[in-house]
Amino acid sequence: MIMLSAFRLTVRVSSAVQRACQCPARALHSSPVLWAGHNKWSKVKDIKIPKDAARARMIAKFTMMIRIAVREGGPNPEFNVALAQLLEQCRNKNLPKATVEGAIKGAKSKPGVQCLYEATGPGGCTLLIEVLTDNNTRSHGELKRIMTKHGGALCEGARRNFDRKGIVAASRDGISSEKALELAIEAGAEDVQETEDEEERPILQFVCDMTSMKAVRNALESLGIHTLSSGLEFVPHTPSILTQTQLETAFTLLEAVNDCPDVVRVWDNIHAQN
Repeated sequence: MIMLSAFRLTVRVSSAVQRACQCPARALHSSPVLWAGHNKWSKVKDIKIPKDAARARMIAKFTMMIRIAVREGGPNPEFNVALAQLLEQCRNKNLPKATVEGAIKGAKSKPGVQCLYEATGPGGCTLLIEVLTDNNTRSHGELKRIMTKHGGALCEGARRNFDRKGIVAASRDGISSEKALELAIEAGAEDVQETEDEEERPILQFVCDMTSMKAVRNALESLGIHTLSSGLEFVPHTPSILTQTQLETAFTLLEAVNDCPDVVRVWDNIHAQN
């Protein structure tokens, strides 16, 4: 959802990095798309989605995510952490207030089941596809058709390539990669990712254990970092390295999946070949 046109620089804050901070940053790619807005595969620059279309898609996906959050935890953000996090992101992205309120009020009245599909794509990459649907047979059939058309397949086992992590998004504000790494270590984060939001503004994403997300965000705020949002995402731990041709095919596949009305979010483990 949102523009998945992307390459992301990820600086690993592992014990190895802490022992040898002189090592160059490792380049990884993950796609928590709704926190970042979109990813950028640097070698797929010539395919762009018009900004109006991208924003319309983003609003539709956030509406679906709000419906899911309300169903799972109720309509009061004071008692529903997931909903509170989504509402914060909606404010940061200037989503219409009427749209957000309508999604909350309509969550219970509109039928739908939440599903997570696993899939493979070009070059052996893996995808996780979150769906909200009132007809699982229809959604399954549509995703299967899209996969077959674009060189992918629904499968089992893709989930093993991902970990569930906390993501704290923050304004970049001219922070260098080296400084971002230092901040991640100080705040207790595992990774820091340099990326852009849907307006192509630079942001940082701090990756941490799910149970540490609040503490990491508070620590970053205490260090003077302006955080934008936080939430849970699937982050790949085993990247699939794709060639230029495979990247272009994967982009087409991901765009087709994201265009499916029942799809809420997509995560992938794609990494561009150097």
